[in-house]
Amino acid sequence: MTGRRLTPLLAYVTATAAGASLLTGCGVLPGSAGDSREPLTVMTWAPDRTKATNMPGMPAMAQAFARWVNSSGGIDGHELRVLTCNERNTSEGAADCARQAIDQKAVAVVGSYSQHGRDFMNALEAAGIPYIGGYGVTDDEFTSPLSYPVNGGQASLVAGHGMQLAGVCEKVALVRPDTVGGDRLPALLDSGLRRAKHGGALDIPAAEDAGEYTRQAGRARSGAKGAGGCVTAVLGERTQIFFDSFRRLPEEKRRGGRDGKGGHVRISSILGSVDQPVIDRTGGSHSPFEGAFVTGWYPEAGDKSWAPMRKVVQEHAFVDNRVDPADTGVQTTWIAYTVLKQVVESLDRDRITATEIAHALDRGERIDTGGLTPALRWKYADLLGASGFPRIVNHQVTFQVVRQGQLVAQKPGFVDVGETLLAVT
Repeated sequence: MTGRRLTPLLAYVTATAAGASLLTGCGVLPGSAGDSREPLTVMTWAPDRTKATNMPGMPAMAQAFARWVNSSGGIDGHELRVLTCNERNTSEGAADCARQAIDQKAVAVVGSYSQHGRDFMNALEAAGIPYIGGYGVTDDEFTSPLSYPVNGGQASLVAGHGMQLAGVCEKVALVRPDTVGGDRLPALLDSGLRRAKHGGALDIPAAEDAGEYTRQAGRARSGAKGAGGCVTAVLGERTQIFFDSFRRLPEEKRRGGRDGKGGHVRISSILGSVDQPVIDRTGGSHSPFEGAFVTGWYPEAGDKSWAPMRKVVQEHAFVDNRVDPADTGVQTTWIAYTVLKQVVESLDRDRITATEIAHALDRGERIDTGGLTPALRWKYADLLGASGFPRIVNHQVTFQVVRQGQLVAQKPGFVDVGETLLAVT
């Protein structure tokens, strides 16, 4: 985060004092909007303090967004009330969060993360509550008529990653979760690789919550060995554990130089499994990820397009260490709330309902995210219609590389993976 952090004790005291003045009820933030327009209640959920992937920055970013808009009168005069819920990385947790959103009469679920799409999406559909800007890890987010994804999900990242690796890796080994969702990843990666007439990757399933991956790391290195070999891992938070096991393999060099040349095996991944906070935690320029290829949805964290979000974080979440502007979950939540803000402003009504938000998006309300994504619109004609992912409207990705401890653009601008996704079998 930009700026200097407070000491842990001072940050705790400051955050506690702020929380006492801002929170009314469990996870609800009031604002300073007048009484002429009804408050707007939404929910953001994500797993926290679990053994698998955790995304505490997403609800924290939602709360910061609420503090920001409410400090200047709310969204078009509507006080924004944000409910938060720990989804706990379980189907029961996801269902509980959906029930809370329904019980509290939320008009949308915004900028959230869950791997249990079926367990929350059915409930939201029955209540008519739109799901705006989910993280994109479940098929349901790209099939439900009430889901409005802001990115192309894991599908676009993995397909795009195949395109990124195709030109530099003669052999590719993929380490991915041994789950139903993970079973789709080899076909997606291969679809990108084969755009450059690549033969496809060696598929290595692995436990999603393992404490070490020595056996899978050995298989991956053997499968990618040779000139221009690459090992890619897509294991969420466990990706860094995998590459730690990979680094500890004996007697062989495991990656090439920064330009990707030479005969050593090089590593790679996608954002969400590897991002700037992970690189920072694992040593920065001395991180095992130095030189790695990474595919993302959005511009690199240092891009000027993120300046408005960074300003909000600086002013309204400075003492909250959960909110890192370089975190992909935080970025997705910012974009999702940008969608909510613009659609509510377009309605210009004293009372906003879930049905009105969904109808406005279905009619083709165009959302400008300030260059963080292409313009977003969910009219029928804008949907990609790819098999299994029909509601993708943003099929652009970015190619990045880790240089001197920083994720930077390997190739400027966005890369369209729409045709690649349409070719997935």
